[in-house]
Amino acid sequence: MPEVVFSVDQSKSMRDQAVPGHNRWHPDIPPAVTVKPGSTFRVECKEWTDGQIGNNDSANDVRDVNLDVAHMLSGPIAVEGAEPGDLLVVDIVDLGPVPQAEGPNCGEGWGYSGIFAKVNGGGFLTDYFPDAYKAVWDFRGQEATSRHIPGVKYTGITHPGLFGTAPSPELLARWNAREQALIDTDPDRVPALGLPPLMDGVLGGTAGGDLLDKIGREGARTVPPRENGGNHDIKNFTRGSRVFYPVYVDGALLSGGDLHFSQGDGEINFCGAIEMGGFIDFHVDLIKGGMETYGVTTNPFFIPGRVEPRYSEFLTFIGVSVDHRDDTNYYMDATLAYRNACLNAIRYLEKWGYTGEQAYFLLGTSPIEGRIGGVVDIPNACCSLFLPTEIFDTDIRPSAGGPQRQDRGQVAVTS
Repeated sequence: MPEVVFSVDQSKSMRDQAVPGHNRWHPDIPPAVTVKPGSTFRVECKEWTDGQIGNNDSANDVRDVNLDVAHMLSGPIAVEGAEPGDLLVVDIVDLGPVPQAEGPNCGEGWGYSGIFAKVNGGGFLTDYFPDAYKAVWDFRGQEATSRHIPGVKYTGITHPGLFGTAPSPELLARWNAREQALIDTDPDRVPALGLPPLMDGVLGGTAGGDLLDKIGREGARTVPPRENGGNHDIKNFTRGSRVFYPVYVDGALLSGGDLHFSQGDGEINFCGAIEMGGFIDFHVDLIKGGMETYGVTTNPFFIPGRVEPRYSEFLTFIGVSVDHRDDTNYYMDATLAYRNACLNAIRYLEKWGYTGEQAYFLLGTSPIEGRIGGVVDIPNACCSLFLPTEIFDTDIRPSAGGPQRQDRGQVAVTS
């Protein structure tokens, strides 16, 4: 096993670890550890809400989750010799839930997915599913099943939802300015258009006093992806992937977490992956001056690993950029087109006895493929959703006999 450079006791809050992590992006968060280029090491991670969600049959914890403390990140990890303008080369060597453990903490043999309430974050289909729901998943090797969604079993494509490098002070200021400008266009919108810096709940690693106050006033929230990487939620960031992160500060300051056992393209529930605590093993190196050499100005890029479930048959659902509720056409709106593809898949699965919420969870957690079909055929963008049929215990393909409807219960709801 590689050396553990950031350790986590899963029974404790990230705040109570021997070396705490952090939940804001800021260049002044002190590094937790320093590693050398060419080294391989292990990072242990808490589940992203810091243990607020339990293995039970109530969605009250999802409804009431405090997002001020999210995401709980492990790090920062400084890399010797890294300087602004370099590329940090990160190989994902291995990752998974908490090894050899079954217990009450997320990642100890189980994980969860959540549909967030519209008033507390929402999701991709929040106008159609405005309330909070939850599904708990049990792990057996590479496979996941849920008592809340019977009749399905699938192989996970485990990956970190969130890793990135620290921003420079100048880049951080740009983030805050542009995101506040967006928020100001509709400051009362629900869900909000963005999340500005917030003192409440801030954790800045080992920082305290005036430095912690500064991190709270200026630190960027971790929900969106940005130029440093961050919350990409790309399911193909899995074993064998090589990620090239831009370096904006000395040491690079790599941090992350938000580990997922499985996820579909888009993570459409917002908390739509199967969330877990666990570990991730990295190998790191540097390409000096790599940002200029390879034309990297705004975002990381990566080489996907070769590890993914081998499903061969799919039902594919199509959507175009029309709001069918009032028959309004939108010009080349790929987001709306993908939303319609998701809704079409949900309506289809409802015919087989799945509730809308169960179907929504399936699309967020199973290894669906989301694809852009066309963005040139005015006025309609076209997107598609590939749903693997082999994850179901019955044949859900259409036939002359019609769908075989079964009562499949319901996901966890609020009280």
